[in-house]
Amino acid sequence: MGRKFFGTDGIRGRTNEDVMTAELAMRVGQAAGAHFRRGDHRHRVVIGKDTRLSGYMIESALVAGFTSVGMDVVMTGPLPTPAIALLTREMRADLGVMISASHNPYSDNGIKLFGPDGFKLSDDAEMAIETLMERDPELAPAEQIGRARRIDDASGRYIHAVKQSVGAHVRFDGLKVVLDCANGAAYQVTPAAIWELGAEVIPIGVTPNGTNINRDVGSTSLAAIKAKVVEEGADIGLALDGDADRLIVVDEKGQTVDGDQIMALIATRMAEKRELSGAGVVATVMSNLGLERYLRGLNLALVRTKVGDRYVLEEMKRGGFNVGGEQSGHMIMLDHGTTGDGTVAALRVLASLVREGKPASELLHLFDPVPQLLKNVRYSGGKPLENETVKAAIADAEATLSGNGRLVIRASGTEPVIRVMAEGDDAAQVERVVDAVCQAVQDAA
Repeated sequence: MGRKFFGTDGIRGRTNEDVMTAELAMRVGQAAGAHFRRGDHRHRVVIGKDTRLSGYMIESALVAGFTSVGMDVVMTGPLPTPAIALLTREMRADLGVMISASHNPYSDNGIKLFGPDGFKLSDDAEMAIETLMERDPELAPAEQIGRARRIDDASGRYIHAVKQSVGAHVRFDGLKVVLDCANGAAYQVTPAAIWELGAEVIPIGVTPNGTNINRDVGSTSLAAIKAKVVEEGADIGLALDGDADRLIVVDEKGQTVDGDQIMALIATRMAEKRELSGAGVVATVMSNLGLERYLRGLNLALVRTKVGDRYVLEEMKRGGFNVGGEQSGHMIMLDHGTTGDGTVAALRVLASLVREGKPASELLHLFDPVPQLLKNVRYSGGKPLENETVKAAIADAEATLSGNGRLVIRASGTEPVIRVMAEGDDAAQVERVVDAVCQAVQDAA
């Protein structure tokens, strides 16, 4: 059975349209609360958010939903997604909720749910909650309605935890770091953590106003940080997204370093210290073939999953891996957290920069990427990938690349977009293949 509300990363949509309304948020609270209300203890949910204007509305609706079914609510205010996962475990909560649409514009919002272990919910758990959302809620008796409160020490707890991820002896003194927080959830905590470890921090994207999250800043809009790194003569630039679960790096020359190179660096250093478990790294089908070849040269495996950090995490747990991520910048290090954490990844990169004494352009260029091209085709309705002409174009493209590269076609889980990616040793061939498939999708859409 298909899912009506949950996509690849929780529930997401345009605010006050489609699924992202106050009414639906309250239903989520009631259904998720009912699903996790087990035993006779006082049940607790931790709710965090990013800096979107609609966060107030969604938060209030969730609080109403959870308290109406007898759950107590702890609100943290703006904090990164991994901070909510951490606090859910530390506070022995039954459930954690992050209100965010990640890298999407401010007009969108989303709801991500974490279980008591701090991990994102399984498909089965989300389906169970969807089923409950379709039913009338089991409201708590008047004397059992939940209470709601805000806590003031959530930021400090998270800052302490991420600093511990690089060890007490590590210092960043002498480093000049441009840090772009996307006017999002990490605008206070990440600059504080890096500054406390000794670096000179030049922050951008740290003045949220409710409507400027991800606007011309952050990991999906790098022009500002690239210019700032070069202008300031900084050692490195670090760009987070709206909820700070992903990281993209800019080297001292202003060049982009994606998640594949970051994974290569982290895996290499951990393998050298015999800290890498699973004899490899987990990534998605979107990661570059160059990363796979590089790891193979170190006798390490690259295990691929479908797109989505939740699927990376599932494979990491199944196979006993402690490092995984996505080319887009999600970095999951299970020794330090239960979900992608851009700040922890940033600290690990800075620690290597200090330890190796190399410029970022050298440290973070461990392999030459195979030519890779990704294009997005927006469609207005229907199912373009089921069109016979599109199927034929995909088959032709796969035959063309056979033995020389890869083709990955997928529908976005959060917006009406078909993503077409190809890679191979012949850049011109890759471009022809992608353009042919995109044209077929456009004609069918």
